[in-house]
Amino acid sequence: MSTPYPFTAIVGQDDLRLGLLLNAVSPAVGGVLVRGEKGTAKSTAVRALAALMPEVAVVPGCRFSCDPASPDPACPDGPHAEAAGVSRAARTVELPVGASEDRLVGALDIERALSEGVKAFEPGLLADAHRGILYVDEVNLLHDHLVDLLLDAAAMGASYVEREGVSVRHAARFLLVGTMNPEEGELRPQLLDRFGLTVEVAASRDTDERVEVVRRRLAYDDDPEGFAARWAEEESALRHRIADARALLPRVVLGDGVLRQIAATCAAFEVDGMRADIVMARTATALAAWAGREEVTADDVRQAALLALPHRRRRNPFDAPGLDEDKLDQTLDEAGPQDDNDDDDQPDPDPDGGGNDDGGGGGGVPPQAEGDRTPPQGQGGEDGDTPSQAPEGTPDAPGRSTGAEQQPVASAEPFRTKMLSVPGLGEGAAGRRSRARTEHGRTTGARRPQGSLTKLHLAATVQAAAPHQRARGRAGRGLVVRRDDLRQATREGREGNLVLFVVDASGSMAARQRMSAVKGAVLSLLLDAYQRRDKVGLVTFRGKEAEVALPPTSSVDAAAARLESLPTGGRTPLAAGLLKAHDVLRVERLRDPSRRPLLVVVTDGRATGGPEPVALAGRAARLHRSEGAASVVVDCESGYVRLGLAGELARELGGTAVTLDELRADSIAGLVKDVTAAGRAA
Repeated sequence: MSTPYPFTAIVGQDDLRLGLLLNAVSPAVGGVLVRGEKGTAKSTAVRALAALMPEVAVVPGCRFSCDPASPDPACPDGPHAEAAGVSRAARTVELPVGASEDRLVGALDIERALSEGVKAFEPGLLADAHRGILYVDEVNLLHDHLVDLLLDAAAMGASYVEREGVSVRHAARFLLVGTMNPEEGELRPQLLDRFGLTVEVAASRDTDERVEVVRRRLAYDDDPEGFAARWAEEESALRHRIADARALLPRVVLGDGVLRQIAATCAAFEVDGMRADIVMARTATALAAWAGREEVTADDVRQAALLALPHRRRRNPFDAPGLDEDKLDQTLDEAGPQDDNDDDDQPDPDPDGGGNDDGGGGGGVPPQAEGDRTPPQGQGGEDGDTPSQAPEGTPDAPGRSTGAEQQPVASAEPFRTKMLSVPGLGEGAAGRRSRARTEHGRTTGARRPQGSLTKLHLAATVQAAAPHQRARGRAGRGLVVRRDDLRQATREGREGNLVLFVVDASGSMAARQRMSAVKGAVLSLLLDAYQRRDKVGLVTFRGKEAEVALPPTSSVDAAAARLESLPTGGRTPLAAGLLKAHDVLRVERLRDPSRRPLLVVVTDGRATGGPEPVALAGRAARLHRSEGAASVVVDCESGYVRLGLAGELARELGGTAVTLDELRADSIAGLVKDVTAAGRAA
């Protein structure tokens, strides 16, 4: 095993180190999620933490790390006789993003269970991580079904493996540590809430600090053992400090005053549920123990809030995590102990009660979001009173607004959209959009297993084994089952798709009211894509060319940021936009052939600029149709005079056209809009 990088040799990253150390002091805090750009020592710090964790006592020979002082009565390796335990280092178990369900929870030998009645169980990673650390790198890319299993185990402290009525249960209590790059997508809210703390990390901009990082890393790479030896004294001191803090932790007092501050803070920032209050209390207690104190202070509560609340106050994936620290300080002051002698003498420094700290939003608006959008935007584009660079005149008159580039306008409020799905039956990554063959879902048939059996189809297995019972010498009541008799259940669920947006940003879309509504519609579709676990990409076209504003990614908030800053103006090179989209889809088919694409073209259908722009656009659309790409055209045309060009484009694509009004899930046009398969007859 290679020598890990010493924890004490990490330069900077104070919040990251503190979050990990608090969990080492008090595992009940609930783990930590580390968010940040690549190359910021996220994985290095997590792996280095293992060397600082206290050793654990385990029952000799138990594969599930039972505590000899209180062994699990339901342990599959039990019951355990009274015996002295043995000590070993706490484990750090890494869960690969592409792991199978059996690798995570363990595998049960169905053949022996059916034919012999024996529970032959091979433990998985959850068993290995019991009483240790479960580390998930790139946790935001973890498949949904593995996320569900993690949620269950984290909530119940146990893992259940069930195969057609045969079940095994074992304890699974672990410190959950995840790292992620937000540019690659966000976490499901349910899993996000399971992390006790979250920390944001970024590379230092201080030259001296960056030099020291490089110097230490090069020294470690040249001689890992020698480098670790030079930091052994600091590592030992930190290990003893963790042990001392753990010993002090039960004696730390959480007074009623600080408990009220915790409750008031969670209420002020409108976090959901009560888990935030509990995590803050445990974190503040751990902070006091780490500082060597037996009483929690207001400073501990403040630090706990900065670690425990940012990821819990997000309302949608487009909200940046963070807290308004001015509002936090005011809340702590108001909920803190009051001096009876000074109540009437000291005026309130903020007579309005802090209502203007963050724009009057009641605790949900991050400071960095101020100014990103205009004050309340409605569907009518009520931003006309602000200074505008948009041209005056009739918004939708043909031939208007094709001149100079206009500054970006704010989007209208997003809404719930109808579900757009790809026809047919796919085999892509698990998601929530289109029908697909998946590991989870309703059973639709049976087949011979390819590799290990994971989902037994019991009726098909019995049917395959029944004709051979006499030849196999069956004498008793039991069924004689062979490996060739086993049948794997085939299941149908939902997959995630690649949703590629092709957005018209030309002059014909430049009217403020119109572009605001268009951005609101695309933002709504992005939110829908996030909920359905899709990858998204963004192609825009205006002037003389098209560009890939965002290559396909799982980060819908990155797409939303590109959309907000999108300028408009110039001619309408529709053909260029469709051809650029074709190039993107061609590359993505090579990278991930199982993920089916859905092309969403947002335009009024006009095509201008260059020779025969309409004919070129038609040929580009038929190219998509010939390759079977499912498509939908969001018709942005408005006003009294409608040319119907978007509908004609949809017919050339072999897809469906919907208006902005029809896109809403609550419109009277219906609840679900299926995209017509390219080349399929109406």
